Amino acid sequence: MNRHTNRRRWLKHISASLLGITAAPLVRLSANAPLPLASTSGRIRHSLCRWTFHSVPLEELCLHVKPLGIESIELTTPDEWPILRKHGLTCAVATHRNVSLTKGFNNPQYHAQLQVTYRQLIDQAADAGIGQVIVFSGNRNGINDAEGLEYCAQGLDPLVKQAERRGVRIIMELLNSKVDHPDYQCDHTSWGVALVDKIGSPQFKLLYDIYHMQIMEGDIIATITQFKDYIAHYHTAGVPGRHEIDHTQELNYPAIMRAIADTGFKGFVAQEFIPKSEYPFLSLATAIRLCSVQT
Repeated sequence: MNRHTNRRRWLKHISASLLGITAAPLVRLSANAPLPLASTSGRIRHSLCRWTFHSVPLEELCLHVKPLGIESIELTTPDEWPILRKHGLTCAVATHRNVSLTKGFNNPQYHAQLQVTYRQLIDQAADAGIGQVIVFSGNRNGINDAEGLEYCAQGLDPLVKQAERRGVRIIMELLNSKVDHPDYQCDHTSWGVALVDKIGSPQFKLLYDIYHMQIMEGDIIATITQFKDYIAHYHTAGVPGRHEIDHTQELNYPAIMRAIADTGFKGFVAQEFIPKSEYPFLSLATAIRLCSVQT
């Protein structure tokens, strides 16, 4: 057995030890890859969006991510929360299987069904100690921004009142309409901020997706600094492509995370990139390291 083979085996053994898991098909390191952190601590609380690792069974995913310093697997549904609790994890943002990105609160024809769905989800989240649920504006479909703002406020009003009573926060996600979600209405920070002001409740805020807003607006650090009081949650991904947070993409995530921490933010930042690497959990470990702020 030559020394190169020995080195590869040693790296594989060490990586598995640091990750706190046994070797599995998805946990592989190349011979020249940097080793991941065993755990993280500091000023950023880490979460992971479930759908980006959808091919991994949830129970297995919990075992993979907790040793990386991840506290939450979000965009999970009530039936999945017992598995998270079993592994000492939480869900930073709850969702429902009937939720649609395109058929949202900006269209009154969907209000009745959305209110039924979200009344149930808010109660389930409150009962489970889950603090946030996600909502979407929906696509414009000819509805102008002023109308969409008014309709969203009308549709969300009874749910926000329920959320206030139950101690749950409703957050609307900012998405790009240029690449991934054509015609989505809540596609600029200014529109989302106007909606937060119109609703006027501390239990309604924004989910600021850094990937999406880099595509639509750029100026990330200045925007999150200016509108810090409107933002309750953050998502990440590499631009362009929505892949790994690494040297191939244009955003300086360590600087962005420091800016978020400096606003006094105490919530979660969730990784939402789609791994293209052969070693997806190494990519995730690298992202957590780059998005950790220690001092």
